[in-house]
Amino acid sequence: MGWFVPQTLGVGYGYVGKVLNGQMVLRLMILLLVFKLFAVVISYASGNAGGIFGPALFLGAMLGGAVGTMAHNLFPSHVATAGAYALVGMGTAFAGIVRAPMTSVVMIFETTRDYAVIVPLMISNLVSFFISSRLQPQPIYEVLAYQDGIHLPTAESRSSASHRRVIQAMRPANDVLKADMTIREALEKAEVSGLRAWPVIGERGLIGMVTLAVLKKAAADGLSNAKIMDWIEHREFPHLHSDQSLTVALERMGAAGLDTLPVVSRANVNKLEGVVALQDVLKFYGFASQVEPPAPGAP
Repeated sequence: MGWFVPQTLGVGYGYVGKVLNGQMVLRLMILLLVFKLFAVVISYASGNAGGIFGPALFLGAMLGGAVGTMAHNLFPSHVATAGAYALVGMGTAFAGIVRAPMTSVVMIFETTRDYAVIVPLMISNLVSFFISSRLQPQPIYEVLAYQDGIHLPTAESRSSASHRRVIQAMRPANDVLKADMTIREALEKAEVSGLRAWPVIGERGLIGMVTLAVLKKAAADGLSNAKIMDWIEHREFPHLHSDQSLTVALERMGAAGLDTLPVVSRANVNKLEGVVALQDVLKFYGFASQVEPPAPGAP
């Protein structure tokens, strides 16, 4: 094809410019449309393609220019020149192939600064986007990334992930420790709990978190009669809000090194609304059979 029709090779922006200026005959536009389409398909099928942006504009310009030329020859007093159709064709092909209809509108408008082309371009973009989505649900860039071993998140997965909230996995704050409890009393209560960390409640509400490891260390150091409040660091403690996503919950658990976090009110950080444990999050994701609560007294 390149030997007999060399215009098929390369990006072809120069030939696109000729179509936009009405300097290309109808027969050549149709010939380049067919040959370029086969050339692009063969290149991508071989795994040795250079890109899709240029070919999309080239194909759109040739198709739009051919349609515009035929329409203008039939109805010269009612139809615009081939250049306007080629311009809309470029945006339409780009919207259908790349699946970016609004990008196409902005791109064409920045090129022409002509408001008259916006409405027909938007209509053609929506039709192109609808048809291409029905014929091929996966956009070409996602398919190419998948072939290269890159698995990008889909719109559906991003939407479902954003709807998984803390409130769906939180439990009532039944296992709490009083700030004036001794280490011994806290350990006795911890033995019947399935958690490894507990919220500590003081006079003004939630004042922090204490872990089983901290309680055992204090007991081993002979401080069984010490108050829990003495082991709470007086700083901002890790917490969650009920409207946050479970992804944020997992990130904060990892950053704090805790498998349990308190859920507090947005209006008052000391108002405890519940707790979220790692096993609750995993259970929500369907791993309940693989998650077993620790045995009483386990480290």
